[in-house]
Amino acid sequence: MTYNFPKVELHLHIDCSLSFQFVSKYVPGISREDYQLIYNAPIDCCSLIDYLACAKAAIALMQSQEQLYDATLDVIHQLEEDNVVYAELRFAPLQHLEKGLTPKEVVESCLAAVQDYRGKVKVNLILCTLRHFTKAQSDETAELVLEFSGKGVVGLDLAADEAGYGLQNHQAAFQKVREAGIPCTAHAGEACGPESVWESLNCLGIQRIGHGIRSVEDPHLTETLKQAKIHLEICPTSNHITQVYSPGTDYPIQKLVDKNLSFSISTDGRAISNVTLQDEYRWLVKTKGWSVGQIQRVNEMAIHAAFISTAEKERLLHQLREGFERLRLTGA
Repeated sequence: MTYNFPKVELHLHIDCSLSFQFVSKYVPGISREDYQLIYNAPIDCCSLIDYLACAKAAIALMQSQEQLYDATLDVIHQLEEDNVVYAELRFAPLQHLEKGLTPKEVVESCLAAVQDYRGKVKVNLILCTLRHFTKAQSDETAELVLEFSGKGVVGLDLAADEAGYGLQNHQAAFQKVREAGIPCTAHAGEACGPESVWESLNCLGIQRIGHGIRSVEDPHLTETLKQAKIHLEICPTSNHITQVYSPGTDYPIQKLVDKNLSFSISTDGRAISNVTLQDEYRWLVKTKGWSVGQIQRVNEMAIHAAFISTAEKERLLHQLREGFERLRLTGA
């Protein structure tokens, strides 16, 4: 089976996805081995905190307008090679101010790369606030979402240490964005269990959950997610690396299928997880017996859950279905 079918990726951090080519430009002479040691997480990463720490070196290379522009284009070109037709890239603007950029300049630099790109991948941006941020920082991130809404920024996300920090500093930011009619997502059900998903749903009013795989531990929660049409952004390789589920355990993705929940497949961080969407789907076919039809279905669910207009969704669905029809006709 070929894995060059059209794909959609909704959960992808720019700073966790920098290629060897990008890093080589800003760290001249770095070896492939050193790149792997610094920018790829160990297979037995041990925890979400360890995984997040792996992004620090990458963030240090994203502190100028040129670096931010190049980093965004770098990830888009990786998506192109993976035959991704639509993606939502996310990052936290306030992590890129160490060399004097303003938050607005950070967002403008990434948007410039999206706007200048002329290839086949449609890309939008999601801005992240972080669990350890103050209320003022979250509010500032929300203001950036409002300012750049309609210009390539399509949503607000809450990321970082799920277990270490609560939601009190972030509720006002999410409320402000929601009241402007802009959709939101939040990381939950990854390092923590179903209680984290419940808290995010009740306090933040989100339309999607970043990860959310541990929702399967609570039947009432999965039924609520189904009825409310909350979409889960599932990242299998990342969940294995961070030991949410060890590679030897039965990753419970079939429970999402059985309960008819809306979910999609993403890589989370292409460099840190050292994975592509082709790799993710290859693993699902090999270990879970997924068919071409199942793969098409989750990509269609991703389009339905994307933070884009109905017209854009219809165009992408047509493109996606044409791609899978060609796949079937060739028997690949």
